Amino acid sequence: MRVRACIALLLFVSACATSAPSPREPVARDPRRASLQRAATLPWTDGGRCAVQEASEPWPVLAERCFHALDHERLEFHDTTGRCAVASAGAAAVGLGVCVLAAPELVVGAVIVTGVVMVGFAIKEALEAYELKWAEPEDARPAPEVKPAPEVKPVPQNPLPKQRPKPKPEGPDFPPLGPIETSERERRPECKPVPVPHMGGNDPHNACADKLPNNSFPGWDVFVNGKNFDALQLVTRTLWEVKTDDFDIQSPHSQRFFARMKLPEIQREKRLAETCGYNFVVGVKSAAHKFALEKLDPNLNIVIMDWC
Repeated sequence: MRVRACIALLLFVSACATSAPSPREPVARDPRRASLQRAATLPWTDGGRCAVQEASEPWPVLAERCFHALDHERLEFHDTTGRCAVASAGAAAVGLGVCVLAAPELVVGAVIVTGVVMVGFAIKEALEAYELKWAEPEDARPAPEVKPAPEVKPVPQNPLPKQRPKPKPEGPDFPPLGPIETSERERRPECKPVPVPHMGGNDPHNACADKLPNNSFPGWDVFVNGKNFDALQLVTRTLWEVKTDDFDIQSPHSQRFFARMKLPEIQREKRLAETCGYNFVVGVKSAAHKFALEKLDPNLNIVIMDWC
C-alpha cells in the first residue's frame, strides 16, 4: 500500500510538471512516445512487450505494471532524492525499486544498468512506427528554388522512328527469388518467440538452461517454429538446446552410438531456428561430448556449459 501511495504521489507531481504540448511539437511531447523512449533504456526479459502494452498509461503506472518484466539481475535502484524513503520503510527491495523507477523524471544515479542495453524488439517496432507516422510529408517541405533557364533557339532534329509500345506483362506477379530477410521472418507468426513452461521430468536439465548467461526467459522454454527450445538470448537472437547427459561415464562405443542417435534431431532443431533467422547453439557438459558431435557435423556450434 505504501508503494502505491508513492506511485500516486509521483503521478500527481508528473501531472503538475507537464505543460500542454505545442502544436508544432507533436512528436517530442507525445507522452506515449516519451514512455517508450525511456523504456528503451532498460533491460527487459519479454522484449518490451509489457512496456508497449502499457505505454498509453503515465510512466509511474507503466513502471508498476511492468516491473516484473525487467531483468532485475542487471538493475540497481538508489533512492537519491529520498522521496521513496517513507514509501519503502519496512518494505521489501521490490517496493523501493518500483518507487525509484516510477519517478516522473530521470534522476542521475537512481537506476543503474549493468552491461549494454539492447532495445527490446517490441519497443523498437513501436518507435519505428512513430517515426513513420510523424515523418514529414513530401508536400510539406519547401519547394526548391528554380532558376529560369536561358533562352536558346531550337535546333531542328530529325524525327525519331516510331517506337512500338512495350507489351504489358501478363499473368500474376511473382516475388523475386532469394533469401528471406530477417524482418520478413520476424513477421511470420511461427517465428515469434513464445515463453512456455518447462517440460517436466528433468529438473537438473531445466536448472542448467535457466542459468544460461543472458537467458531472456529463465524458468521457461521458448516455443519457436513448432519446437520448444531450452533457452533464448534475445540480445544475440540465439536459441539453445541444452544436453546434460553424463557423456563421459560411457564407453567410447556407447559415446559414438549416443552421438549418432541424437544428431538428426539436433540438425532438425538447427534448421528450424535458422529458418526464422536465429542462431543455434548446442550446450554440452564435457569436451568429449563436444568432440563427438563436431566430428559428426562440423557445422554445429557447440559450447561447453561451465555453469552447470
